Amino acid sequence: MKLVTVPEMQAVEREANEQGLTYDKMMENAGQGLGNIIASEYDYLETKKVLGLVGSGNNGGDTLVALIYLEKRDWDATAYIVRPRPENDPLMQQLNEAGGRIVQHEKDVRMNQLGSLLGEHSVLLDGVLGTGIRLPLKPELGKVFLKVRSTISKLDTPPHVVAVDCPSGVDCDNGEAAPECIPAELTVTMAAVKSGLMRFPAANYTGELRVVNIGPVDDLPSWKQISAIVVDADIVLSILPKRPRDAHKGTFGTALVVAGSVNYTGAAVLAGEAAYRIGAGLVTLAVPSPLHAALSGQFPEATWVLLPHDMGVIAADASEVLRKKLANVTAMLVGPGFGLEETTCEFISRLIASDQQTHHGGMGFVRSTASSAAEEEVKLPPMVIDADGLKLLARLVDWQSKLPNQTILTPHPGEMAVISGLSKDEIQADRINIAARFAKEWGHILVLKGAFTIIADPDGKIAVIPVATPALARAGTGDVLAGLIVGLRAQGVDAFQAAMAGAWIHAQAGLLAAQQLGNAASVMAGDVLRAVPQVLSKLY
Repeated sequence: MKLVTVPEMQAVEREANEQGLTYDKMMENAGQGLGNIIASEYDYLETKKVLGLVGSGNNGGDTLVALIYLEKRDWDATAYIVRPRPENDPLMQQLNEAGGRIVQHEKDVRMNQLGSLLGEHSVLLDGVLGTGIRLPLKPELGKVFLKVRSTISKLDTPPHVVAVDCPSGVDCDNGEAAPECIPAELTVTMAAVKSGLMRFPAANYTGELRVVNIGPVDDLPSWKQISAIVVDADIVLSILPKRPRDAHKGTFGTALVVAGSVNYTGAAVLAGEAAYRIGAGLVTLAVPSPLHAALSGQFPEATWVLLPHDMGVIAADASEVLRKKLANVTAMLVGPGFGLEETTCEFISRLIASDQQTHHGGMGFVRSTASSAAEEEVKLPPMVIDADGLKLLARLVDWQSKLPNQTILTPHPGEMAVISGLSKDEIQADRINIAARFAKEWGHILVLKGAFTIIADPDGKIAVIPVATPALARAGTGDVLAGLIVGLRAQGVDAFQAAMAGAWIHAQAGLLAAQQLGNAASVMAGDVLRAVPQVLSKLY
């Protein structure tokens, strides 16, 4: 699914119209797609009666087309015209001819009829306002929406609310929302997801998102230029590595998880098991040596590298030990549970230092065969850096240039503030653009975690995970995400795709864990981890 700004969507529609896909035809396609979703989604209802709140613009037209479609398929369809439409409106005439009912708001000043209609219908289409609105709402519209909200709240069996393209009163660019907005359980958006729907407070009103086709636009230059997407199951399934029957553990790579300290012992296990659950062939945990006795019994499937420590945190000279273990590693995660001690910062500095990535053995300027072998041995594998690893990295000068190409950085807003120098408020106010800016500036993949996690590529590609849930607002869930990503990376998945797939699976696992436990408050990181195989089983 593409993610678009309002100007981008307007450019697509304008170009489509110029190329022969007229606005009327786009409206017909969108409205029929909407009607088809309603008929399918709510087929189980005993009373198939649909009421459409109809505006004067294109959203109202989409709604009327859907009502005509449904009326012809044994639904009882009523249009409540909130904003005047032309007297000779062909869509209103077609609804009349199909047997539908039309009620004019201007003849229902006290909205008594509206109140009765809401109680009689099982589905409500909100098609009053579209993407072009500017807040605040006009008072007369606000009164209509408040009437709808008030009436619905008092009904024993309220109608299922479906927003047409977007809930009326939402700014589809910046995510602002009028307080009078009618919350939808489903938003059927046209052609592409509008970027404002992936922001709060608008996201509080959208419910589940579906996209319907407006016609053949894939070959339009304006469409091809849109690089942002919303990740869905089909995209993730296309990314996941194949599992051939003749595979062996080497087929699926080796993930090295460098993690942990005496104060944060669980991070390594959560990340390591996540890497296994996503399909890595071998997972090695590199931890401060005192942690081994406590962790090895919890994770018998792992192999271990015991690192020198300083009072239970990774010591500076651990980089020498770790570099000797990199020969067969296909991806490495650094940072979960590190703590912020200076000796661990020095460890990272030595690990990524460019003068340690190439060793010139022997005398003079001629490399020996032994030195060439050493150089190959210490080359850093593809990396994921998470949690305290990011905060420590930020202390180093020019850290961006010392990392392997396409390193994946996975900050939450607080960590992003540390490495970017911006405040959390600045970051949260413009998440997509901030992520895109720093991915390009740093030259690495950026996964900006939080509600609607954003994945940004230095080349300008953007992906958004369409999930916001408090189930993931818990310590340790970030370790699970980092483990999923490094596990995919270890299997040879492209960095941007590994970040997309890992983040989507992680989000779905959070939702599933909350569903299984019956609430989001009780979800722990281990619950998210245990839900990962079930998410995968639904994909394969």
